[in-house]
Amino acid sequence: MAVCAAALIAGGLAGMAGAWAQATVLRLDQPAQALDQALNALAARTGMQVVFPTALAEARRAPALQGDYSVPQALDRLLRGSGLEARMTGPNRYTIVRQGEAAAGDAQVLQPVVVRGVLNPVTEGSGSYAAQASNTSTRLNLSIRETPQSVSVITRQRMDDQGMTQLADVVDNTPGLVMPASGNRGSDTSPVYARGFRVENYQIDGVNLVNSGYNGIFQTADMAPYDRVEVIRGANGLMSGVGAPGATINLIRKRPTREFQANASVDTGFWDLYRTEADVSTPLNAAGTVRGRLVAAWQKNGSHLERLEERGKTLYGIVEADLGPDTLATLGFLYQNQDATGHARGGLPLFYKDGGLTDWDRAKSSAAQWAYSRRHNQTWFAALEHRFDSGWKIKGTLEHSTYRYDEVLGYAVGGSVDRATGAGAILYTGRWAGKPEQNALDVYATGPFTLLGREHELVVGATVSRTRDKPSPYQSPDGAGWFAPTLADIYTWDGRTPAEPFNPAVGDIDNQENLTSAYATARFKPTDRLSLIVGARITSWENIKDTEYDDGRSTHLDRHESDKLTPYVGLVYDLSDEWSVYASYTDIFKPQNNQDPDGNYLEPLLGRSYELGAKGELLDGGLNVSAALFRAQQDNFAVVLPGVKTPNGGQAYTAVSGTTTRGIDLEVSGEVLPNWQMAAGFTRALSQDRNGAVLNTNVPQNTFKLFTSYRWPGIGQGLTVGGGVRWQNRAYTERTDPLGAQRTLEQDAYAVVDLMARYQVSRSVSARLNVYNVFDKYYHPDPGSTYYGAPRSFRLGLDLRF
Repeated sequence: MAVCAAALIAGGLAGMAGAWAQATVLRLDQPAQALDQALNALAARTGMQVVFPTALAEARRAPALQGDYSVPQALDRLLRGSGLEARMTGPNRYTIVRQGEAAAGDAQVLQPVVVRGVLNPVTEGSGSYAAQASNTSTRLNLSIRETPQSVSVITRQRMDDQGMTQLADVVDNTPGLVMPASGNRGSDTSPVYARGFRVENYQIDGVNLVNSGYNGIFQTADMAPYDRVEVIRGANGLMSGVGAPGATINLIRKRPTREFQANASVDTGFWDLYRTEADVSTPLNAAGTVRGRLVAAWQKNGSHLERLEERGKTLYGIVEADLGPDTLATLGFLYQNQDATGHARGGLPLFYKDGGLTDWDRAKSSAAQWAYSRRHNQTWFAALEHRFDSGWKIKGTLEHSTYRYDEVLGYAVGGSVDRATGAGAILYTGRWAGKPEQNALDVYATGPFTLLGREHELVVGATVSRTRDKPSPYQSPDGAGWFAPTLADIYTWDGRTPAEPFNPAVGDIDNQENLTSAYATARFKPTDRLSLIVGARITSWENIKDTEYDDGRSTHLDRHESDKLTPYVGLVYDLSDEWSVYASYTDIFKPQNNQDPDGNYLEPLLGRSYELGAKGELLDGGLNVSAALFRAQQDNFAVVLPGVKTPNGGQAYTAVSGTTTRGIDLEVSGEVLPNWQMAAGFTRALSQDRNGAVLNTNVPQNTFKLFTSYRWPGIGQGLTVGGGVRWQNRAYTERTDPLGAQRTLEQDAYAVVDLMARYQVSRSVSARLNVYNVFDKYYHPDPGSTYYGAPRSFRLGLDLRF
């Protein structure tokens, strides 16, 4: 339905959009630079598409743009004296040709030329909910329509409009992603799911974060340093090295700009929220060949839950230098601290001793006062990129990251409660801490090649990562070290008693995880309308873990997989300049960190993933629409065992083979009318075992997410209002009550509504308001937990831009 509606809108309003774009006047500040770079910067600033024969841009320079320009005026200025001119060949598209020569789309038939579209994936400053390009799936510079998989991009504008300051906020608003949290976010009890599978592939700028054994650490990442988040749903082993069938979440960092820009913001809101952000980007020399950017964020907030307090600090810096007209060097760092006290890994007990269900106040927390979570991360990265005259590019990226996490657990989730006295709740305690270090090197080359008289594209690359962690065990492997007292009265408990138990380390652990892989991807163009993408990745993975206990016992774990081949095939056929259909196939291979009740790791997940779909790139790239059917078959699928723990207190799983997951994805994002942005998506995913029984019933099968905003430029300096809804269907799980009866616990279908408004006080100052959960909906993200989603809240902000 969304696809059809978008098509009708596109057909009726394309001309209006083009006229509006031509007439809009923008304040531009671009330095003198190479012509292709100048056109690329203008396209990013205006949201227009610019295409031109590759040879026309070579060895040409463009003058500076400083002042107020419409798009035609800006293009005229950039091309003045070059012997070139811009022809409007679509409502939001310009083609660069030699003066007096016809452009593609004119009546005159042209001789065949190689045309390159300026696909700029950067979303900052676009004002759009749509992205032009994504390379997370294949590393080829493809538009969303040209990518034969389901792709969602959360742009900088969406993050700003909806106040998405943490990665968990992005997950909440990304189509197809769900977080059935049974405890505070960022713990191991708040997993992310996509297409019925846990999401374990996280990347930054396409480089894998290998510490998958504790990926909850990434959920608390602050979004201030990032331009956008690209989410590939389905298996993505070609780029990640392991083909987890759920999704890959790729955070793309902001880059320095060639012109000076600065902004700052302050926020306040419910539960003592205070946040401030600053972002400065500037040329560091007169020629603009060296550029730098610095981003800082600080946040402190309470919660609707008693005792929970959170604090975060983020500092990000990056410098880019043009070592020559075709060589770019990058050096940067990222520092993040995320700390919390009164942090709970779960909700309060589910049952009274008489078998009845408890009904706690939303503010009631299971956390002890002294329970805390500390997560500190420092990353240094460097990259070198060179472009050759042939159109080829080679890039190498080196990263060194250190994490420090320390989690002290104290949460009253166990036992059952005497209805009259409040006695019987059990306080589970424990601790885990570590200092993992990761070194990663990623090198790839990409460019065109000619075969049978046609031009095609190729990517070849390799990735090596080494992660080492030396944590200490804080309880014996049989669980006897857990301190689990029974509380006298949960009704009056203030979280202070009993005091934090003495819990010294009982040994040492040396945990190493190594990943080495090489890959190649080719995009063949047998005809102008048909693209065949084929690729493969060879991966070797190992995890070596040695534990030495103070009492002389020791354990050794050696898991490894060598030379695992992950093939990928994608086919895209262009029905027109705006519509295409596609099919893709890839293998599923994913070593698992889930454990069975005896503490044994499950065998790697194996299987196959298929996808068929259609995509539209409407209103000259301003609006993306897509529809997809998907199916995955897998063995060793990890299924939660409700209420069953591993010997070290983690969630226990069982492996199920012969499972299938099938479903549908529908999505639309971008500008449906001038000043009207929309992002909406519907996903249905059904996972069943070989006998047809539904798996992971605590994860909703159907989800729908919508957010839209409209800007009235004629009200003052500009007023933007928006709203959205997040809906999911019924979810349920099975639990055994204190009387031994099997009970079905369910969360009915529910919807959460959010609103926003932003008023442009002046060119540099704007004020905004966000209201979350407008109708104050009560809901449990996980039906098997008493943990509630956040109630209604408000946030006020002030933005300054220079």
